[in-house]
Amino acid sequence: MRTDDPALPVPGFLSAEDFRKAVDMLPLVAIDLLLRNSAGAYLLGLRSNPPAKDTWFVPGGRIRKNESLAQARARIASEELSLILPTSAWTARGVYEHFYHTNFAEEPGKATHYIVLAFEAPLATASHAFPYEQHRRYRWMSPAIAGSHPSVHPYTQAYFKERVS
Repeated sequence: MRTDDPALPVPGFLSAEDFRKAVDMLPLVAIDLLLRNSAGAYLLGLRSNPPAKDTWFVPGGRIRKNESLAQARARIASEELSLILPTSAWTARGVYEHFYHTNFAEEPGKATHYIVLAFEAPLATASHAFPYEQHRRYRWMSPAIAGSHPSVHPYTQAYFKERVS
């Protein structure tokens, strides 16, 4: 049982050093959330954290051990966006690979490899108050703009380039 002592490990989480080792040795499995408003625009956030820091990216996150896809998708939508969407709202978009030349700690030469499962869902309201932890700002972009805008990360651009091609 965890107390308030930050030196004690949190069940299900690796220490920073163990996570560094895992990122250095293994691909991470993640989910990207492609949320579409009624005008057909998609939600992008300006990333606060590496490895895609300072670029516009779709929200997403890692899947945790023993977490089903539905549980992970719900947790990520809740934690990253303060959203609760039913499982039936989501449509699988595909499986992607993301390769970065750095890691979560911005250590050059310490690459990160993600296997990403992309899911899309409609979002009825565009006026939702999104949290500012993983992203400094949010904006809605049409697929055409998101697929070519120079500040949109190439991995996010790819989701929209394949839609319009």
